[in-house]
Amino acid sequence: MRRTMLRMVAALVLAALVRACNGNGPVALNQSGLPRLGELWQMVQNSTAPDTDGDGLAAATARAGARAEQGRTPLLVAAGGRVLGALAVADTLRPEAAGAVARLREMGIEVVMLTGDREVIAHAIGRSVGVDRVVAEVLPAGKAAEIEKLQKQGAFVGMVGDGINDAPALAAADVGIAIGTGTDVAIEASDITLMRADLMGVVQAIELSRRTIRTIRQNLFWAFFYNTVGIPVAAGALYPAFGILLRPVFAAVAMAFSSVSVVTNSLRLRRSRIQ
Repeated sequence: MRRTMLRMVAALVLAALVRACNGNGPVALNQSGLPRLGELWQMVQNSTAPDTDGDGLAAATARAGARAEQGRTPLLVAAGGRVLGALAVADTLRPEAAGAVARLREMGIEVVMLTGDREVIAHAIGRSVGVDRVVAEVLPAGKAAEIEKLQKQGAFVGMVGDGINDAPALAAADVGIAIGTGTDVAIEASDITLMRADLMGVVQAIELSRRTIRTIRQNLFWAFFYNTVGIPVAAGALYPAFGILLRPVFAAVAMAFSSVSVVTNSLRLRRSRIQ
């Protein structure tokens, strides 16, 4: 009997996953008389919630609430108006998630978590990784809307995601960063694709981009400064007062040295150690 029940639950979970592609979470609605699997609010929405107000429903609801506070999504199994049991499913947090969030905050970046999970579940996960601002219960289109809202407030927004539901937000963000092991849709919608499934890659990408921009600014400064001084001298600006002329061969060497200095400064990025 127990093995039969486990097989039935496994079949329900598989059926739920097939229906979990609209951002609303898993739900399995079978023919009349067979067990139904889903979150309580989904059963109510689909008119399949248990009718009984007995201890079974109350106990299952209480257990579901406790699991939600632990960051797990509670699912109820019901049939014939009675609760047969409750399940709790959860995504496994990446071990480097908390460290990546901490590094981003040290870099002065505000971290916002956008998720379609329930409010209680989302805040529990956010607390576990150190995210202060959590926007929960948003559909894929809602994630893109939240991105646009932040942009209207003057923020430069980067979005990190790996799923189909993240694609609209990745496309709407100023910079979309996709995890390389994610879906093809997310990768196509992003600007940067990380080759490894490691959130520290986000930190490394931002740090490398900042160093690159800093190097570009240094090169521009020295190029303008060098030419601002060198061109007038080569044109004979110092000859009337000091009798100084720059021979063409020296001017050519000086121009080559300018290019070499810019390239050498840029090559320093290859030796940068980014942790």
